[in-house]
Amino acid sequence: MNVAIIPARGGSKRIPGKNIKPFCGKPIIAYSIAAAHQSYLFDKIICSTDSDEIADVARQYGAEIPFQRPAELANDFAGTDAVLIHALQWLEEHGQRADYSCCIYATAPFIQADYLRSGFELLCKKQATSAFSVAMYPYTIFRSLKQNEQGRVEMVWPENYQKRSQDFPEVFHDAGQFYWMNAVKYLQAGKVFNADAIPIFIPRHLVQDIDTPEDWEVAENMFRTLGFH
Repeated sequence: MNVAIIPARGGSKRIPGKNIKPFCGKPIIAYSIAAAHQSYLFDKIICSTDSDEIADVARQYGAEIPFQRPAELANDFAGTDAVLIHALQWLEEHGQRADYSCCIYATAPFIQADYLRSGFELLCKKQATSAFSVAMYPYTIFRSLKQNEQGRVEMVWPENYQKRSQDFPEVFHDAGQFYWMNAVKYLQAGKVFNADAIPIFIPRHLVQDIDTPEDWEVAENMFRTLGFH
């Protein structure tokens, strides 16, 4: 059985009601649920939440709410791995053991079903424990700058001053969209970021963190510019 797990707790501080806040006309979680449905990969699409309001919205857009997330997994310090492990273990305890699972973040309006399918195919082909969305940094991090205690600019790695950007390896970051897992291997490893993880590359124009009100505004402008609905 393939299961999509969408973590969506209540109580967001920087963007109140973030997981169901209207984004270009729909609650933002609706885009994640829609992409999961459009991929035709999942036997179940569930939302792990502690909020009745989020649960109602998630159901409206086609997700199941088989349990209420425990309070200890719904605070500011609960990690995604603990939430996913709880969901997988709950399913197994109730006779619904997952073979593969995919964590899809609730605030990922640029997520595409095609990339979900590509991720699953690569996970299976490589027989990996996990595979997750990443994007290339637009500029090498090895020539990064910082402000020192005197308020002046200095390099994080001064030894790289004379080196050319093209001399450094390409590096990438977590795109914050989806995380595929072989459920059995993942429960043994206990974390998505494990030594057996593989990257699924997403174009930079489809990636935007949404952590602040400014991020939200940027993401909506991107969404409209790209002609999404």
